[in-house]
Amino acid sequence: MTDTPRLTIRRAAVLGAGVMGAQIAAHLANADVPVLLYDLAASDGPPEGIARAAIARLGRLEPAPLATPGRAAHIEPASYAHDLARLGDCDLVIEAIAEKLEWKTALYAQVAPHLRADAVFASNTSGLSIATLAAALPAGLRARFCGMHFFNPPRYLPLVELIRHPDTDPQLLDALETWLTSWLGKHVLRAPDTPNFIANRVGVFSMLAVLQHTQTFGLGLDEVDALTGPAIGRPKSATYRTADVVGLDTLAHVVDTLRSTLPEDPWRASFTLPDWLQALIARGALGQKTGAGIYRKDGRTIRVLDPASADYRDSRGTVAAEVAAILAGRDPVARFAALRASAHPQARFLWAIFRDLFHYCAVHLADIADSARDIDCALRWGFGWALGPFETWQAAGWRAVAEAIEADRVAGRTLSDAPLPAWVPALEGVHTPAGSYSPRRGSFVPRSTLAVYARQLCPERLLGEAAPEAGETLFENAGARLWRRPDIDARIGVLSFTSKMHALTEPVLAAIHAALDLAEAQLDGLVLWQRPPFAVGADLRQMRAEVMAVEDGGDPQRLDDIVAFFQRTALRLKYARVPVVAAIDGLALGGGCEFAMHVAHRVFALEAPIGLVEAGVGLIPAGGGCKEFVLRAARIGAQTANRDPFAAVQTAFLPIATAQVAKNAREAQEIGFAQPSDDVLLAAAELPYVAIRRARALAETGYRPPLPPRAVPVAGRDGIATLEMLLVNLRAGGQISEHDYRIGRALAEALCGGAVDSGTCVDETWLLGLERRLFVELLQTPETQARIAHMLETGKPLRN
Repeated sequence: MTDTPRLTIRRAAVLGAGVMGAQIAAHLANADVPVLLYDLAASDGPPEGIARAAIARLGRLEPAPLATPGRAAHIEPASYAHDLARLGDCDLVIEAIAEKLEWKTALYAQVAPHLRADAVFASNTSGLSIATLAAALPAGLRARFCGMHFFNPPRYLPLVELIRHPDTDPQLLDALETWLTSWLGKHVLRAPDTPNFIANRVGVFSMLAVLQHTQTFGLGLDEVDALTGPAIGRPKSATYRTADVVGLDTLAHVVDTLRSTLPEDPWRASFTLPDWLQALIARGALGQKTGAGIYRKDGRTIRVLDPASADYRDSRGTVAAEVAAILAGRDPVARFAALRASAHPQARFLWAIFRDLFHYCAVHLADIADSARDIDCALRWGFGWALGPFETWQAAGWRAVAEAIEADRVAGRTLSDAPLPAWVPALEGVHTPAGSYSPRRGSFVPRSTLAVYARQLCPERLLGEAAPEAGETLFENAGARLWRRPDIDARIGVLSFTSKMHALTEPVLAAIHAALDLAEAQLDGLVLWQRPPFAVGADLRQMRAEVMAVEDGGDPQRLDDIVAFFQRTALRLKYARVPVVAAIDGLALGGGCEFAMHVAHRVFALEAPIGLVEAGVGLIPAGGGCKEFVLRAARIGAQTANRDPFAAVQTAFLPIATAQVAKNAREAQEIGFAQPSDDVLLAAAELPYVAIRRARALAETGYRPPLPPRAVPVAGRDGIATLEMLLVNLRAGGQISEHDYRIGRALAEALCGGAVDSGTCVDETWLLGLERRLFVELLQTPETQARIAHMLETGKPLRN
């Protein structure tokens, strides 16, 4: 393990308020880093007007760069003309202006005198030479300068390429990689200072191969997007939609960089854009940012360019049934063999784009990356591919594919006649448990030993790599596994659900009780964690089956017993004698949200969606979710002059009644599904590690479970009546159905503590009994049963 110097970023600055600069600033704000956003002085109004407008635009972009609108307050607008002296307060300055060498170097001359002696200076260039940029800096600044290439959109694509030049301090790169990984939640690759670095070098070549073979096989642009998206493990934006999102002018610039800086590249003839695309650029149709590019939206109709006519037509591209059947095959060896053997133009197209990509990556691996792992991770993290090029090749049968590439090369079908390197036929694949192959070193290279990666207990792995440490199993049943990592903390257990979508089935509930029994007897704390989703709630199939059994003459008490057991499980989590910490990544819905609300502490991945969604299937929360909001309302009300809990109840009512899901942890804190004291991490891979450490800290500080509340003042009848008037108005306006009204009325009663006098004090048992009764009554209605059946069959809510 390699120790690294600590890097603390208290304040940052971003130079350039364009699309990338503003969104990098937004991501820094999401990570609680105050940031100055610079641009040219505005010709009218305040000098910082251009940057101010860019911050305002962040709130209108989709997907949203800001976790919540309030995060924009952490970004201050500034101008080069008036605010350069403020750079002296910044620990990190990121340049993100247009890809013009002369513009960047001119800006460097302006800002360099104002940078603090220990500040880090980085360029977000997507492909310009870092050494050339560094040469424009004063000698004393060069050691603290490097490339720091974010991918668009910075909040959602995890890749950052770090690029050094000969004078960059190696310790600086270690410190930056650690900070980017742990604080910003980024996946960092060290890229050599070659044109377009790693991800864009390979990703853009892949796009160029698609453009060329689109014409070769006579396919429509929308047809190609149907083929090169999820059908082959790539994002929905596929190829041509991605080009529109990136910007056709930006794509052209990257391609021009390849062509001008790589005169000896064997694929140089492919570094060009087709005439029809250059014509779009010439007339200003640059893609999403101009409202039209390869695709154009006319009202609700999506239209796509027909290159032959230079006009738009309705988009209707599909994958042919014959090719879809090939792609549906589970065996990648058979799948690729079938693509090679097929005479269908779509299949031949797919084989051609994969073949030329594999060929390109093999020939250039030694030049552009340290190992095959870097290329595969670059495409996974920077372009959203499910598998990288080398992983895909290895899964498809390394030697058979290599022989097919060579056969096509000899026959003149490849985009270059460069021979495969000698190492290719000598290997069985590039990823092994020992590491990934590096032609530079002539050996298999293990993962980085930088200390920050010890915080990732269950890291993402590539095909063929060694499985991560599984930990020591303490208990296991059909629903969950309790384990520990003695090297991290031998007395903190981790309970991981194993049910489908981590639904809270009876075996899962039984496992929670068993894990708590063991933890209270032998451990100091318990963590709930599993790979996403966290938990999608109660087992709807079981609920539906139990109702049908009652209708067939079964014991109606069975329904009440099932819900009561669910509630007892939530209370066990809340009142456990050891601290229970929930580490939440991915969906935490319904019962999953309720269980998270009951534990001692929560550690969230920023992007975890969370909510009480029971209304979507015709129910109300009954695992203690309503009860927890009543308790919180009472605490908030106690701080008001009249000690009235209703204001907080009213705030909670609509999010639950409308099955609102907080899109991320910050939003969940604002709604009330999470607490202000909860930890929110941008580095989701660190969740179990941080949760274990948090449980340890709670244990070391003499953790005691909360005392059960005995006298909880509730809003009662007056609160129910007020909420009911809201429902009456919504129903009269046709915004909700009669059954929605019934659900809302039950929720109002649960949140107001029942039909009692306002201000009446009740206890936890009363509140749980109330929500349980209301839940079971709704469960037995035909309308709720229809909603549950529809959700199970379609995965979508039914409005009835």
